[in-house]
Amino acid sequence: MTCTVIVGGFFGDEGKGKIVSYLAIKDNPKIAVRGGVGPNAGHTVVFRQRESKLRMLPSAVINEKTKLMIGPGVLVDPNVFLKEVEEFNAMHRVTLDKQCGIIEEKHIEKDRLDAYLKGKIGTTGTGCGPANVERIMRTAKMAKDVPMLLRYLGDVPFLVNEAISMGEVVHVEGTQGTYISLYHGTYPFVTTKDVTASAICSDVGVGPKVVDEVILVFKAYVTRVGAGELPGELTEQEAERRGWLERATVTGRTRRSAPFNYELARRAVMLNSATQIAVTKFDILFPETKNLRDFSKLSKDAKKMIDTIEAQTKAPVSIISTGPDVEATIDRRGELGLLK
Repeated sequence: MTCTVIVGGFFGDEGKGKIVSYLAIKDNPKIAVRGGVGPNAGHTVVFRQRESKLRMLPSAVINEKTKLMIGPGVLVDPNVFLKEVEEFNAMHRVTLDKQCGIIEEKHIEKDRLDAYLKGKIGTTGTGCGPANVERIMRTAKMAKDVPMLLRYLGDVPFLVNEAISMGEVVHVEGTQGTYISLYHGTYPFVTTKDVTASAICSDVGVGPKVVDEVILVFKAYVTRVGAGELPGELTEQEAERRGWLERATVTGRTRRSAPFNYELARRAVMLNSATQIAVTKFDILFPETKNLRDFSKLSKDAKKMIDTIEAQTKAPVSIISTGPDVEATIDRRGELGLLK
């Protein structure tokens, strides 16, 4: 298994950071490269009781042997990027593509003050939308134009493809989720580009023939931040009663929630050509599964849900997260014959 792409199957917030960080420890990738929009997506990683929140660096940062890269399709806020590089002491293993678009203060200001973006759409206020508009107009500043980033610049597509051609393990990390894709989501309540697996590959410069696996991440229930439809949405009171009430990593806003949606899951598998499914927050839905690492020890109801997901989507559930820590994970890839 050389090139694996990990993307979100619902509206974001699926727990991709947990899955990517687990795979970083388990599979020891040579390179972890991030695609997606930019710092409007936050990934949370918990490893050995330390919680880290990432907005720019790949969630594989916890594996100190893994090289961390950001593809040319990603927007970069230099302040956020440099802060994370310093926080994780990652100066000597980070490569930022020279063609990454740059988020400037004017983009952040517009994002936060624009009545339509902030009021109706409910953007994160991180400047991604306005910056992507400038990129489309071909007036945006590139990473190669920012002096304080020069030491980190490189040709990410070349480095990633070179590693794949040499048989090295490469993980491609997506952001956001299928149903806030600009093309496949609940327009206009979407992000500013496509974020399905094919688009994430484009972001980092990887062609479809070199991808071995696409792992689609679902949460055991559905959550969404901001405006837009959410089928089966619960009241905030009911979500709190069930233990599903969450707050977003970047904005701190309360996430709306709903039960697992099999119809959306089926379509997400189709749109992403998913070969595997990872399910997170399983311990929230089934508290008795907390911190389990053995599939055989799951309760009857918990196994029934996994069986139903597989039957409805026609894709194997290979990874189940049973707690926030990286090590609280059931990995079925071996028994399902998915490890090569």
